[in-house]
Amino acid sequence: MKNTFVISCPIDCYSGYSARSRDLVKAIIALDKYDVKILPQRWGSTPWGFIEDNPEWSFLTKHIVHNITEKPDIWAQVTIPNEFQPIGKYNIGFTAGIESTVCAPDWIEGLNRMDVTFVSSKHSKDVFEQVNFEKKDQNTKQTIAKISLQKPVEVLFEGVDIETYRPLKDNEKPSINLSDIKESFAFLHCGMWLPGDIGEDRKNIGMMLKVFYETFKNKAKKPALLLKVSQGTSSYMGRDAILKKIETIKKTVKSKNIPNVYLLNGDLTDKEMNELYNHPKVKAMVSLTKGEGFGRPLLEFTTSQKPLLTTNWSGHTDFLNPEFTSLIGGELTPIHPSAANKWLIKEGQWMTVDYPQVGAHMRDIFEKYKPYKDRAKRQAYKSRTEFSWEAMKDHLGERLEALVPKIAKTVGLQLPKLKKVGDSKDSKVELPKLKLPKLKKIE
Repeated sequence: MKNTFVISCPIDCYSGYSARSRDLVKAIIALDKYDVKILPQRWGSTPWGFIEDNPEWSFLTKHIVHNITEKPDIWAQVTIPNEFQPIGKYNIGFTAGIESTVCAPDWIEGLNRMDVTFVSSKHSKDVFEQVNFEKKDQNTKQTIAKISLQKPVEVLFEGVDIETYRPLKDNEKPSINLSDIKESFAFLHCGMWLPGDIGEDRKNIGMMLKVFYETFKNKAKKPALLLKVSQGTSSYMGRDAILKKIETIKKTVKSKNIPNVYLLNGDLTDKEMNELYNHPKVKAMVSLTKGEGFGRPLLEFTTSQKPLLTTNWSGHTDFLNPEFTSLIGGELTPIHPSAANKWLIKEGQWMTVDYPQVGAHMRDIFEKYKPYKDRAKRQAYKSRTEFSWEAMKDHLGERLEALVPKIAKTVGLQLPKLKKVGDSKDSKVELPKLKLPKLKKIE
């Protein structure tokens, strides 16, 4: 009898955590060692309906439950650590981790509630293991407790499905319509435009736009920049808000001869995302992210064998080779109050990339494309062989086998069937006659 494995996760949403959830659940099912049940959860304001839009994931529906009535053998959650709750006999946390140099104290407390937590990168593991906090009495200001990591944290990278994310074959044509882009060369950026002033949001989209405008303004030949960007939803209101931000940044550029920026807003299936990465007008990807727990779109894009330009810091450096991709350094800077929240605390730092270097590399990729393309093919090979979903699944199976204790299942006692006595006409049962002794009368 298999142990029950209940995993609480945003299985049906459009987000990075949701994609991670589906890959994990698929891997756990494929291991064929557990009775897998999925407890769906929301992920912020991101839309639902991914499974309906991607029928190849419909096999997950038979594992979905909406409540649990008994303590599972293994309980897992895919979420941020402060939400971890130990509900099972053995408890596992899955989280992308942290995008800065420090995390909130309640994240460490959440990690300590689980038996083990899997994070997506060495960066996240290092931060969790190094941070220490002191709890102080509100009145006396004396230290009453020290908070540090007490439970194990392991790295489990987010593997890419190489059957889905791959270069298109000669007879395959992208269904993504980019006819509005008149340029033959477009840089692509994929991500969520998160809170923060220009140059202070975590994905750093605002400054990426400004650098792009400044780098190619007044040039006779210009590339385009395609933004596959949202604010967490695919609503028209979100789209209009992004367009207003783009216009605000455009006004800071002192030239009317500037390159074009295009916005692609809306949800795409896995197949469509791969078609976008491999579209003939999309020649390279750029991301000036200040920090990533892993950087899933970056890994996906590398399978297209096209150049990638990004920041040389945090989770994505696990899978990006500096010989094959353009990794730009910078300096660690404080998280700006406009971007800080209860998870990205203001005491933390993240990377601010060297913007002049970014501009120089963008020009070089645009003007001298072939050597960058050749290098990108080598990165694609590394991604497909070392960071595939299959490799992730195998590593997960090995670690679960090593970490999860043998949990005994309660087995019901099955008694043999008993013959019913006395009702059969074919059989006659005679009871022995009992001879009782004579009783003596007591006077």
